[in-house]
Amino acid sequence: MRLLLVEDDRMIGEGLRSALRLEGHAVDWVRDLAAARATLASERFDLVLLDLALPPGGPVRAEPADGLTLLRELRDRHDATPVIVLTARDGPGDRVRGLDSGADDYLVKPFELEELNARMRAVLRRHGGRAEPLLAHQGVTLDPATRQVTKDGQPVLLSAREFAVLEALMARPGAVLSRAQLEDRLYGWGEEIESNAVSVYVHQLRRKLGAEFIRNMRGVGYFLDGAK
Repeated sequence: MRLLLVEDDRMIGEGLRSALRLEGHAVDWVRDLAAARATLASERFDLVLLDLALPPGGPVRAEPADGLTLLRELRDRHDATPVIVLTARDGPGDRVRGLDSGADDYLVKPFELEELNARMRAVLRRHGGRAEPLLAHQGVTLDPATRQVTKDGQPVLLSAREFAVLEALMARPGAVLSRAQLEDRLYGWGEEIESNAVSVYVHQLRRKLGAEFIRNMRGVGYFLDGAK
């Protein structure tokens, strides 16, 4: 998935970005409110990881502002992008304010990466209208928690980026995803994008899952047949 990390602490930001990229996510990182505002106004993300204690960046506004301000701005303009607050503020009142401001979840630092990943999966299931943890389609089952894939009950070994492409398609069977949309799932800012990367990963997935499992709409993108 494509994530936006809003975190001013360099050590935490670098560590989280590296760890999440190793999990196969495309992670973009900004360090202040101004950069976060500009990024969210122009680009789309599957999920935002938001620190609350942020420097303003850019022109300083008269009113006080922090991560909750950004969160309220998103919800006020009806932007439903899932947001998990990551913060050292651990008082009951802080949690209530965060959730009432529109956060989908609230995680207090320090935390374990496994817990963050589990909360991310739960938030995305709720936004996708799914209760079940597994994705299944025409004999193929994908487990986002264990990152295991099976076909007709037999394990299928995938690279991290093959898994990312497959997960994006299986989350929305019948929907056509363009090459650019799939690239967003694979690469963050500053990462070199190979011109034929998506085609290569789709070819490898077809070889492992069946030539007809992933369909191509010429000039538009890739999709899974809507029939389960």
